[in-house]
Amino acid sequence: MKPNEKIICVNSKIDPDKIEEISKDFENWIEKGVEYTVREVLNNDGIVTGILLDEVHNFPKYFKLLNRVQEPAFATWRFRKVSKSKISLEIKEEIYDTSN
Repeated sequence: MKPNEKIICVNSKIDPDKIEEISKDFENWIEKGVEYTVREVLNNDGIVTGILLDEVHNFPKYFKLLNRVQEPAFATWRFRKVSKSKISLEIKEEIYDTSN
């Protein structure tokens, strides 16, 4: 993933034991199935790669693990690149959907 790249959220779930921690760090969260634009990729000193999004902003926080203040980043595994073939497939499925 790289800046200005379109991605789609494939996993917005939060483990029940992490809800309190996540809600302290993130004022704004992501939604599954929504398309976002990568604002910045953070390697976080090689600990875990995270991404910041154009459409979602959170206040910077101090992270003890990183020993610095930064905006909380979303894990890359929560997203996939948007592919034109996937969009085409969804359109074709809508055209041929006879369940209505």
